[in-house]
Amino acid sequence: MDNAMADTNITVIGAGVTGLTTAFLLSKNKRNKITLVAKFMPGDFDIEYTSPWAGANFLPMGAEGSDQARYETNTWPWLSNLAKNHPEAGIHFQQCKLHTLAKDIGARGSLFAESRDKLPWWKDVVPDFVSSVGSDGSIHYSFTSVCINIAIYLPWLLSKCLEEGVNIRRGVIGFVTDAADLHHNGKADIVINCTGLQSRKLGGVEDKSLVAVRGQTVLVRNDGGPMFGISSIDNGGREYEGSYSMTRAAGGGTILGGTFDPTNESPIPDLNIAVRIMEHAVKLNPHLTGGTGKIDDLDIVRHGVGLRPLRPQGPRVGEVDVIRGVQVVHSYGHGSWGYQGSMGSAKEIERVVAQIEQQKKTAGKVLSKL
Repeated sequence: MDNAMADTNITVIGAGVTGLTTAFLLSKNKRNKITLVAKFMPGDFDIEYTSPWAGANFLPMGAEGSDQARYETNTWPWLSNLAKNHPEAGIHFQQCKLHTLAKDIGARGSLFAESRDKLPWWKDVVPDFVSSVGSDGSIHYSFTSVCINIAIYLPWLLSKCLEEGVNIRRGVIGFVTDAADLHHNGKADIVINCTGLQSRKLGGVEDKSLVAVRGQTVLVRNDGGPMFGISSIDNGGREYEGSYSMTRAAGGGTILGGTFDPTNESPIPDLNIAVRIMEHAVKLNPHLTGGTGKIDDLDIVRHGVGLRPLRPQGPRVGEVDVIRGVQVVHSYGHGSWGYQGSMGSAKEIERVVAQIEQQKKTAGKVLSKL
């Protein structure tokens, strides 16, 4: 029997940016029959549903030559094409200005500058990259990035999935392979685990290495001008606080941040932190208040708190487990770079799924000769 054209039933778990992007990309191959099952959907707000709380932008964080760097590189063409040709996706180009203070250059974990002598690998990925050194030894990068209005982009991704025939359903999965039985065709051949932080508790996965990194932000109506970020701030020893601002497309306001706190999972915004976020924002980005520098001139939409699903040893993308006879492919643990690595990660899952399908096809041919 030649099963070269056989359909593959796939259940994707999770409707964050990783799950939605993966379901959409896989559904472009019409032999893949996709069901997406998720506890949370676009429009929901919960501290463990990370994607609605993101900034979100494109600022590569992976080390040069790493898998993460590859995922990020492979995502830029997707995001830039949407910004250029699909305004309905809620993404626009925005100049980004990054400042690395002299004391932070080469510091472990710095996202801005590894050294004075070496420019970041991603300078050839983003357009209009310019680097300069200040009189105080600080390093300044300017380049064209994108800012994503997640309130538009997540529903848009969901609509694209529906357009491609993805079956969408809500559900809470206790054990990862239970998702196979929720496929609209009866049983899935492959389950894609895009559950983010929920992979800590998901039966059959239970990844205890996942760290919930709390992020607190303030969304304001003020126009923030160019995207802005600084390597560190004078924050009285509060190592988890920094400062950035980015203006979202299509009236989405300006997001001010933020924190990166792996010690706190409280869903309640800390108003003291919020005040510090706003104080640093208006000081470092005078455009926000027309130069007044007063937080009373910020028009607040809401305070936000989300938990980033960070896997310290690196995200688990494309790893395959066979659990209770079901092939489970993982894509979780992206931390704070889910959006900017979303399509690159999805392409990796697409590659792995194609391998599984090829193995299935080859096995079928062998059986047919027996």
